Amino acid sequence: MRVAEFSDSFLPIVDGVGTVVYHYVTQMAQKGHQTYAVAPMDAMGFRGGYPFEILDYKSFPVPGMKNYRMGTPALDAHFKRRLRVVDLDIVHVHSPFIAGRVGLRCARRRHIPIVGTFHSKYYDDFLQKTGSKAIARAGAKYVADFYSGCDEVWAVTKSSAETFREYGYKKEIFVMPNGTDVRPLPASAVEAASRHFELGPEPVLLFVGQMNWKKNIRLTLEVAARLQEAGRSFQLVLAGQGPHKDEILMTARQLGLTNRLIYVGHVSDPELLDGLYARAALFCFPSIYDNGPLVVREAAAMGTPSVTVRGSSAAEGIEDGVNGYLCENDVEDMLRVVDAALADPESLAAVGRKARETIPVPWSRLVDTVLERYQRLIDARNANPVTGHRLFNGW
Repeated sequence: MRVAEFSDSFLPIVDGVGTVVYHYVTQMAQKGHQTYAVAPMDAMGFRGGYPFEILDYKSFPVPGMKNYRMGTPALDAHFKRRLRVVDLDIVHVHSPFIAGRVGLRCARRRHIPIVGTFHSKYYDDFLQKTGSKAIARAGAKYVADFYSGCDEVWAVTKSSAETFREYGYKKEIFVMPNGTDVRPLPASAVEAASRHFELGPEPVLLFVGQMNWKKNIRLTLEVAARLQEAGRSFQLVLAGQGPHKDEILMTARQLGLTNRLIYVGHVSDPELLDGLYARAALFCFPSIYDNGPLVVREAAAMGTPSVTVRGSSAAEGIEDGVNGYLCENDVEDMLRVVDAALADPESLAAVGRKARETIPVPWSRLVDTVLERYQRLIDARNANPVTGHRLFNGW
């Protein structure tokens, strides 16, 4: 099978969407398929060693978003020539914007199937950027209209599918969750992470993700402040980068958390990050924005249970007190849950073990399902061919 995955973010960016695309193309290539990652160009350093091909196009930095780039494929003649000679059986787009539009055009002109995955709560993004509900509604309608042009649409959780329905999307939505590999952790990894980040013996409350208020980080900070007032011993570790990093750290200082907070920035070493996950007592992720966040699964893979908001997409798959913890979206209830978990280390460890057993789904197994869905669409298109040439005669 020849597959192209189109995304507006990819290596070296390690956000959720780029990570999903990376695992898709890697796993499919390892299973013997010819795979392409199509994304904006970035300074990746050495480009060899991957089992997949990268088709990238010129880009420029996005103002106010340090780690992201805006692609300009229409102005990149070299990219268009490269894409033109690639033969494909199916296209999968992971964005309704520039990369998605290129993928949709590619699939239509080749008369091959196209899958689209709904990854983000775009209405919330538009509202945060513009402050206008009218613009946010128009943006959500644009997103729904874009995905209506796909042969099949996927969402990463049931709740994200429901959110997409609210945007006005009418067709069937297939739920395709994200994966996470349960990797063996060297015995020295936790100690190495503790040394590297200068962690003390206290229990660690961990957040990993974009430093953005939409992640509901303020709730975690306020809960930490209340724990400190109550005399609870802990350290709060924040890992990640983002547009609101300085505001978040300032808020933490204003709440009196200077001596409790350790900000480690972006952790690029996978083993070091795994060690940090494993060192944490609780993974605090009260985001009501994220769709099927990978970080909750990554924490579970290291035996660390998460605290998530009841009814959120992040909470899907979590059974309260069994393989994780659920709270309401308010300080008092999250405080109750976190304090009770820290007060019972034995029960907390048992919940962490159950999280490791029940939450992660290996990428290899997940991609088998992905390939099955692709093949169904290819077979259906071949059974009802559309007039036209297979080879791409445009970009």
